[in-house]
Amino acid sequence: MLDKYNRTLNYLRISVTDRCNLRCTYCMPEGGVPMLSHSDILSFEEIFAVTQEAVNMGIDKVRITGGEPLVRKGILALIKMLANIKGIKDLSMTTNGIFLEEFAEDLKNSGLHRINISLDTLDPEKFKAITRGGDINKVKAGIIAAKKAGLSPIKINCVINNSKEDDDAKQVKQFCIDNNLDVRFIHQMNLKTGHFAIVEGGDGGDCERCNRLRLTADGKIKPCLFNNMEFDIRKMGIKEALQIAVNQKPECGSFNGINHFNNIGG
Repeated sequence: MLDKYNRTLNYLRISVTDRCNLRCTYCMPEGGVPMLSHSDILSFEEIFAVTQEAVNMGIDKVRITGGEPLVRKGILALIKMLANIKGIKDLSMTTNGIFLEEFAEDLKNSGLHRINISLDTLDPEKFKAITRGGDINKVKAGIIAAKKAGLSPIKINCVINNSKEDDDAKQVKQFCIDNNLDVRFIHQMNLKTGHFAIVEGGDGGDCERCNRLRLTADGKIKPCLFNNMEFDIRKMGIKEALQIAVNQKPECGSFNGINHFNNIGG
């Protein structure tokens, strides 16, 4: 499907939860943010219905995000449901990797194609500080499990403050080279100020080529990460919310004053 700027939209990012087991400094305050009530969170049946309609309209690439998607109870059942939708060519997930060792094989068996894993440093103490308590060894074990399960290609998301020439970024890059992983350098973003840049090694942040729609954990279709615009699938109906989001997708991002990364999926 085409938007009014003649961009082909074929990519849906689905936030399945606003909850996370980490408190990364660039994502959430140390004390967290107010959580959505369980009644506000979309059911698997609702997520399936939105995805099916989106595929009918031209979506063929779907990514599961959070918060942290692996904290969503029953996540494997959702992956199985989505994997059965004819027309999805690429079904992936972004995770912080902490629970990945436990889930990797089952994710693959449920129909997930590939995975992105967040890793900003190889220094265990820096990692613990950035994530406010995360264990880098669990992430490394998750990477090994994902490789063994065949969730490939495995992409590493590395958030950088300045450039990919920073020491931590260079170490992550070498780790990826040594372990046959793809690396993407993501400049630290700020929704409220509208600060974002093109992802190095990926295509995120490039407004001219943007092919994405987003579904928030509480059922809002967002045509742009850096925009307040959103359309409620429960109030408007799925097809109408999707169509209006496509028609009103802005030419370029500006800022987002109403969402947080934990409920929009980045």
